[in-house]
Amino acid sequence: MTAFPPPRRIALPDRRGPRGAEIPAINLAVYEAGAGPAVVMSHGFPELAYSWRHQVAALAEGGFRAIAVDQRGYGESDRPGPVESYDLEHLTSDMAGVLDELGIEQAVFAGHDWGGFVAWAMPVLYPERTLGAIGVNTPNFPFPTTEFYRTLVDEDDKMYILWFQEPGVAETFLDPRPRIVFDRLMRRSVPPEQAMAHAASHGVYANPFLHIDALGIIGDALLSAEELDYYTRAYEGSGFRGGINWYRNIDRNAQHLPDVGTTRLDLPCLMITAEWDPALPPETAARMPEICSDLEIHMIEKCGHWTQQEKPKDLSRLMLDWLSRRFEEPRGR
Repeated sequence: MTAFPPPRRIALPDRRGPRGAEIPAINLAVYEAGAGPAVVMSHGFPELAYSWRHQVAALAEGGFRAIAVDQRGYGESDRPGPVESYDLEHLTSDMAGVLDELGIEQAVFAGHDWGGFVAWAMPVLYPERTLGAIGVNTPNFPFPTTEFYRTLVDEDDKMYILWFQEPGVAETFLDPRPRIVFDRLMRRSVPPEQAMAHAASHGVYANPFLHIDALGIIGDALLSAEELDYYTRAYEGSGFRGGINWYRNIDRNAQHLPDVGTTRLDLPCLMITAEWDPALPPETAARMPEICSDLEIHMIEKCGHWTQQEKPKDLSRLMLDWLSRRFEEPRGR
């Protein structure tokens, strides 16, 4: 199992968000290694800072200060009660607050899955703190709304993002099942046609979470026994509510932060797609050259959604190559 640094609890004081809104104090668990230009990594759902363990080690060895955060609602970090505490304004303010508390002026922000929205929002909401942005699977695009998702299905239960919207429903179902969630979902990818046939045969379609008990196994295990234990213990402690609350803010984010995903970015950007990701296929990044003036795009072949863990060496190599070319001289503190 790849070594991962112990957490450092950081207390972020009350502060103001990018639109002047008050952001209450919160404690976040931060994992860091190495020295040099800072790279802050944001994970997705249902994940943890631990999902970046391979990249933290590789970037630290490659001359960068690698920082991964248990985002609010996850792992060892605080889990505020109000749903609105998980909107993108709070999430990006957390990242700026982490820089403040670590004495870092600027950083490159990298994000996977939901964390990709955080990474792409940083140069829009905190341009003075952002050296560059890296999207892993998640492109820079506007928030899809619940209205959009309802055009895809005839019942909310058939789409996990819509099923997530009613507070208390999804977490009540998932909280007793963390081990089976990670055992069934974190699997090595298979060709898309094979994955679709498997989902159809199990009646899963776009909501594997609701049908996790009947999902069956497809693809080889992605996690070792020790890694599966790590995720299981973490979610036994935190539950799924915090992460699900991120989804309950998609309409709020689209309404209050319309510039995110639409504003032209004029800083170094790296987009890494995964060929076999069923949720965020490479074609979702097709319009990024229109809104990113300094962009590199690379695709990792035969890789599914869990890129950091399925193809860790490929991802680390692409990140390090780009970071070394663009940020050789330390520009932060």
